[in-house]
Order: sequence, then C-alpha cells, then structure tokens
Amino acid sequence: MAKVNLDALIPREDFEVEENVSSGKKKETISIEDIKADSFFFSNIRKPDFQRETNEWDSRKISEFVKSFIEGDLIPAIILWRSTGGYLFVIDGSHRLSALSAWVNDDYGDGEISKLFYDGKIPDEQLEVADESRKLVHKTVGSYRDFRLALTHPDKVSPEIVKSAKNLGALAIQLQWVEGDATKAENSFFKINQQAAPIDKTELKLLESRRKPNSIAARAIFRSGTGHKYWSSFSSEIQSQIQSLARGINEVLFDPKLQTPIKTLDVPVGGKLYSAQSLPLILDFVNIVGNLDLDNQEIGDDATGAITINILKNVRKVAVRLNSNHASSLGLHPVVYFYSQEGRHKTASFFAVVDLVMELDKRRKINDFIKVREQFEDFILDYDYLIQQINRKYRSAQKSYRYISEFFQEIIVCLNQGKSVEKSVNEVTSKANFRYLTLQKVIDLADSTAKDFTTGKKSAVYIKEALQNAPRCKICNGLIHRNSISIDHIHRKQDGGLATVDNGQITHPYCNTGYKN
Repeated sequence: MAKVNLDALIPREDFEVEENVSSGKKKETISIEDIKADSFFFSNIRKPDFQRETNEWDSRKISEFVKSFIEGDLIPAIILWRSTGGYLFVIDGSHRLSALSAWVNDDYGDGEISKLFYDGKIPDEQLEVADESRKLVHKTVGSYRDFRLALTHPDKVSPEIVKSAKNLGALAIQLQWVEGDATKAENSFFKINQQAAPIDKTELKLLESRRKPNSIAARAIFRSGTGHKYWSSFSSEIQSQIQSLARGINEVLFDPKLQTPIKTLDVPVGGKLYSAQSLPLILDFVNIVGNLDLDNQEIGDDATGAITINILKNVRKVAVRLNSNHASSLGLHPVVYFYSQEGRHKTASFFAVVDLVMELDKRRKINDFIKVREQFEDFILDYDYLIQQINRKYRSAQKSYRYISEFFQEIIVCLNQGKSVEKSVNEVTSKANFRYLTLQKVIDLADSTAKDFTTGKKSAVYIKEALQNAPRCKICNGLIHRNSISIDHIHRKQDGGLATVDNGQITHPYCNTGYKN
C-alpha cells in the first residue's frame, strides 16, 4: 500500500534558536484540543530540520492509529525537547502527531496546510493517496468534523460517533521530555530513531550533512524546489535560482511518471519519484557529478548558496546531456540504459552511464560512442546479466558503478575497432579485471515454471514487443525517447533543403546539432 505524505503538518526548524524564555513546568500529557493547528501547543511543535520526511505510514496504519486513540488504547509516549526559543521539537513521535493532525485538520497531504507547504504543486500520486486515506479514515472512524457535530447536533451523526465524541475530551497522550542542550537533543534523536527504524546509510549522511551544498541540492531536486526550504537562509535571489534549477533537473529525471507494470516506453530516467530509493539516488547523482563525498570534511557548509547553485548547474548540465530536448542531449533511452528487462530501474546502471558520459566528454570521445551506438545498445539489451554480475561482485551501486562504466568503455573501444558485439564481449571478459564474469545467463527454475505473470514479467513482455517497433534516430540508429527528439533536415538548410515532410527525419538532438555537423 502506498505511503501517505504528512510532511507538511509539522513544520521544520533549526535546533539552534537563541531566545531567552522562562522554562516553567512542562506538560505531561496532550489532548485532542492540543492537536488543533491554532492551539498554543501545536502551533509551537516543530520537527528538527534534519528529520526525514513524515511519509512512512500508509492509509491503513493512519486509520488504525486514529481509531486506537479514539478507543483509548495505550499509545507510546511522544518524546519532546524544548528549545531556548520556546519551540517544542519532536524527538520521537512525529508520525503519531501528524496522523492525529491529519484527522483533525482534514489534511492527508492534500489540504490547505499541504498546499501552502508545496506551493500548490502537489504530485498526482500524493493527491490519490490522500483521497484514499481520507475515505478509509471516514469509513473506519468518521471525520473529525462529524465528531465536533456530535457535540451540538447528535441527531446528525451515527450513535457510535456520538458515544466516542463524549469520551474524546478525557483522552490524552503521555509526553516525555529530553533535558539538555541542542547537542543532547540531536544525539537523542538519532539514537532513538536508529533503534526504532534504522535510517538508510545514505539518508543518515544526508541528515547529518544538511547544511552542505550537495545535501541542499539533493533536497531541492527531490521536491522540485518545494517543501521545506533548506536554503531559506540564503538571499531571495539565490533561493529563486535554486528552486528553478531544481525544478528543471527534477523534470528531466522524473518526467513522465513511472507506472507499473510498464505499458509504454515513455518512462523516466530516474525511476519512480517519491520511492524509498529516489532521494538517495539523487544525492549520489549529485555527488558523482561533482566528484563529492559527504564523508569528506573538506566540504564545508554553504553559507551563501553560491556553492549550491554551482553544483545544481553542473548537475543540470549532465542531466540534460543524458536525456532532454537540449541541443547537447544524447537522448539515451531509459528502457535501454536504466531499466532491467523486467522494467525495474537499475541504480547501478544509472550511475555507471552518468560516469561513462562524463568520461567520454572529458576525453572528447562522445563521437566514438555515437559511431557504435546501435551495436552498444544491442550489447546492453543482450548482455544485461553481465552488468548484474558486476553489481553483485561489489555489492552496491555506489561501489560497482565505476567498474560497470569501465566495462562499457572497453566495449565501446572494441566496437570502434570494427569487432562484433559478441567478439567485443569475449575480448573484454577475457581481460584480468573482468575475468570473473560468466558468459552464461542463469535461468531461475522457479520463475520458469510459474503459471501467473508477475508485474515484472508483464513489463518484460511489453518491453520486448515494443522495442522491436520503437522509433530510431536516422543518424545513429539508436532508440529514440519521447523527451529527446529533434527534427532534422535530410537535405541540409545551408544546401537548399526545405522544411517539407519528405525532407524531415527524427534524430537525437546531439546527433542533429553536434555529431552530424
């Protein structure tokens, strides 16, 4: 079941807020009245600015939690820390508070709070999941509005809601408080959250390095320049540039939207947006382009946003080079370069192709790739299992992509020497650094005896059939994707060619504007 995005309901804030306020005695419990957006309590609730997005619960879990609260079930305590500025930071329990807030404010990722948070640009997937969640909560619990109505007009709602509404005022959630400074609170946050639901290694780096330019760039790209603005301390001009660049990169990577099973060759370069893999993929993409590493202490915080802008510009340059309508675009077809034969997005291949293109550009060998592009794409489709073997050997996309890129480069060299795909593969796999590769595709016996088509098999059937009739560039004969099409004069304009249908042909942008000329 799809996850519900409740990230907008509790704002983020920097721990390091300096104001002097009286500490006073802290609340021990909160009631439903404290969950209202305009209450003194909830209006001061914040998430740390390094908190992961509040999007780990699906609609069923939200519904069950709201029902548990209304029925008076035991709910784990919410852990808070109070800053010197008076904000109440959620150390543990943001999903619980957000679920109740979603019910009270009728905002499951598509309400007024969320619309303001995302500047009115909410993805269709998020809207669909929000509507599904609202319907489920209303069916299993009832709307908060009906609970309020039960207090004044009990005849207008069901007897079950009337009964529950009378008890609602007596219900409370236990609070616990972290004592100490901001450092103590941050350490408590990571310790508690690692115990409850371990944070992905890449994402943990992202959270801990949130003020570094590559982290800011990745966050901006992920949300297309909307959501919590980790760049809000920069000047308005810099903020505008970051949002514009991020929006453009996001569009190149994730438009059109991926739907499975695959029933069209119009798939995005970066796979499915808002999946568990998309933010780490973007961060690693940023780091590969910039030759950066979050563990590198030489990468300092970005105080002005200038470094973030520079990183985003470099990332955009590579992104449009991969697949776009920009004149420099190679128009690499995602189905060929970035997806398995069963329609699964391959992170290692994505990183490897990024590295490959950057290396070819650096060595001015792009035209060598164009010359043998048709054969190279045949190689990728026929020998996909070799790429899988390299990835398995090094056990992660981050560690394997450079070796896959090296493998690709070796194949391109062989093809340019006039060797066939088969001879090229045999030659490269006989070299010492790739001798571990096995030129034999492993057949999964369990898979071969299955009677029902899985999502992957359905995708594989479509991809196999569709590629046979897919349009090809009339210059390099490589496959063409809808996001990267140029209309070329067969008989060139400078030689008197006219813009007639008979004198037109479809090509990749770079094949038309760069390679051909």
